[in-house]
Amino acid sequence: MLIRDNDSGFIHPNSSEITSQRLYLQRRQWLRLAAAGGMAATGSAVWAQGKAVEGLAPMTSVKSAVAGAMTMEPLTPYTDARSYNNYYEFGLEKEDPARNAPSLKTRPWTVKVEGLVNKPRTFGIEELLKLSPMEERIYRLRCVEGWSMVIPWIGYSLSKLLAQVEPQGSAKYVEFVTLADDKQMPGLKSRVLDWPYTEGLRLDEAMHPLALLAFGMYGNELPKQNGAPLRLVVPWKYGFKSAKSIVTIRLTEKEPGTAWNKAARNEYGFYSNVNPGVPHPRWSQETERRIGEGGLFAKRHKTLLFNGYEAQVGQLYAGMDLKKNF
Repeated sequence: MLIRDNDSGFIHPNSSEITSQRLYLQRRQWLRLAAAGGMAATGSAVWAQGKAVEGLAPMTSVKSAVAGAMTMEPLTPYTDARSYNNYYEFGLEKEDPARNAPSLKTRPWTVKVEGLVNKPRTFGIEELLKLSPMEERIYRLRCVEGWSMVIPWIGYSLSKLLAQVEPQGSAKYVEFVTLADDKQMPGLKSRVLDWPYTEGLRLDEAMHPLALLAFGMYGNELPKQNGAPLRLVVPWKYGFKSAKSIVTIRLTEKEPGTAWNKAARNEYGFYSNVNPGVPHPRWSQETERRIGEGGLFAKRHKTLLFNGYEAQVGQLYAGMDLKKNF
C-alpha cells in the first residue's frame, strides 16, 4: 500500500514497517539450519563458509583495521538482508527487488570517474575488483523509515578509487549516478523519483575511510537486489545515501542534486546524517526496529547520533547546525 502525503504529494511505502509472513517463515527456516550446522552470526566467513550462495561467487577478504569498521552486534539474517530491500528501480515494495532484480546484467560493467580530476578514467568492474585489497566490514545500516540491519560488507574505502583520479583543488563534492535502464528495471515506470537515481557527498565525507565501495556481503558477491556489482555504503548516514549499481562518479565544485532531496526537500536533506534529535516530518527518529529480531512488535533500539559512528566522523561536522544542515 502507498500513502500520498497531502502536503508534498510525495508517495511513501507503508509496508516498510511490516514483516511479511514469508520473511518470518524464512527466518525460522534459517534458524533451524543454523542450529543444525553449528553456524554463528559473528562473521561473513561463517555465514557463507567459502561456498557460492544462490549463484553468487565467494569473495576473499580480510577483517578491516579501520576504526569503527567492525561492530560486534549480531548480524541480520542473510535471508532478510537479501529480501527486504529498498531499490525502487525494481519496484516500490520491499519484496519487489528480490523478485525483479534477476533481470539486471552486471557483466560487462564500467564506472566512469570524471569532473574535477586530473586523471579522468573509465574503470571496468574487473579492474575495480583488483584495485585494492578487499576488507570485511560489519556496519550498522539505518533506514530513514525507522528500521535497521547489521550487515557484513566486502569492499574497500572509496578514497582508494578517488586517489587514482587525483581530485583537483576546486573539487568540493562527489556525485554518484546509478544505472537507469528501463529494459532491465521495471520500477523506472514509476514517477516517484527523477531517474537516474543520484546521490552526493562532500569530498571530505567521501574520503573518510569508513565510506565504503562495496562489492560483496556475507562472504559473497553482492546480490543484484542489494546493488550489484558495486555500491556505496556510508554507515553514518541514512541508507538512501548509499547509492546502488553505480555507473558514474563525478567530482564537482557545487553541491549536486540528489534524488530524495529533489523529490521532497523538506523531508530529505543533502547530508541525511542519522540523528535521533531531528525527526522526519511524519515520524520520530529516536528509535528503530532491527530487522530479524521478532517483527513489528519487537523491542525497538535507541537510535544513535551518526548511527553510532560519532567518534569516527563527528569532526567532519564541527561547528555545523545539525538541525539546519540535516
